[in-house]
Amino acid sequence: MTTTRTLGSTGPQVSALGLGCMGMSALYGESDRTESIATIHAALDAGITLLDTGDFYGMGHNELLINEALRTAPGAAREQALTSVKFGALRTVEGAFTGYDGRPAAVKNFAAYSLQRLGTDHIDIYRIARVDPDVPVEETIGAIAELVEAGHVRHIGLSEVGADTIRRAASVAPISDLQIEYSLISRSVEDAILPVCRELGIGVTAYGVLSRGLISGHFNRDRELAPGDFRAMSPRFQGGNLQHNLDLVDALRKIAEQKGVSVAQIAIAWVLGRGTDIVPLVGARRRDRLTEALGALDVTLDAADLAAIEEAVPAGAAAGARYPEQQMAHLDSER
Repeated sequence: MTTTRTLGSTGPQVSALGLGCMGMSALYGESDRTESIATIHAALDAGITLLDTGDFYGMGHNELLINEALRTAPGAAREQALTSVKFGALRTVEGAFTGYDGRPAAVKNFAAYSLQRLGTDHIDIYRIARVDPDVPVEETIGAIAELVEAGHVRHIGLSEVGADTIRRAASVAPISDLQIEYSLISRSVEDAILPVCRELGIGVTAYGVLSRGLISGHFNRDRELAPGDFRAMSPRFQGGNLQHNLDLVDALRKIAEQKGVSVAQIAIAWVLGRGTDIVPLVGARRRDRLTEALGALDVTLDAADLAAIEEAVPAGAAAGARYPEQQMAHLDSER
């Protein structure tokens, strides 16, 4: 894969698809460490350069996993890899989320631990996972800017923030990109957030492009979720909501079959087609799923395709919120 995109007017050049590594450590049940590392290696070999993680994914497990994958990858691939790290989430031993800490001293503390776990001297893009309501975003961004000045961080990102917060953050320091959920069934970003990003020259790294597997074409109506799988508490995977949402997937499947591609490929291609300033993150945990996702780069959607997709899955068609109510409350982007 040679296709690249630039994250905003000040950010790095990255692969057109990034690899979201969270599922290799947390929230989707058990994962296979050997297969996870093989998948990261396959992604690097295919030209994916952007690896996205969070210091709270498996309480450091994911950063250590990436460290091992990069240490055992060919030198050229390792040199091209860029790390995008989220920080700030506070967790209990049992794994519960208890809030976010964006104090400047905490920002630098989180960064020190991430650098150690990743085994590197810098983080390419650093962002707080959710805004700390008790700390002005300007202070949090200012602390990351000091890390940039010291050489520990290369670029500053944002995550799940609304238009006003984007403007406030960008007034402090250059912002490379906003990471936010964006998919066929999560399109609220289009209303105010995406226009502000484009006005300010800020790129978008889109996660949840397959809505946690819901619109991947692989999620069965009678599937039993494993213990610890986040989706067991996700409103879109509950009862009637799930059935309604999978009806949307069935409609999308007809379009995909007519084009000779998979449901996942057409869903990823749709996000890719929303603008060259958008880089979808695919959460593949296995090499076969990664190969399928990479195939989206070869899918071209013409006006007729887009019209058919819009009819099958119109904006706002999904049933259920993106997260459980308690977690939705932490989303500055939804206010």
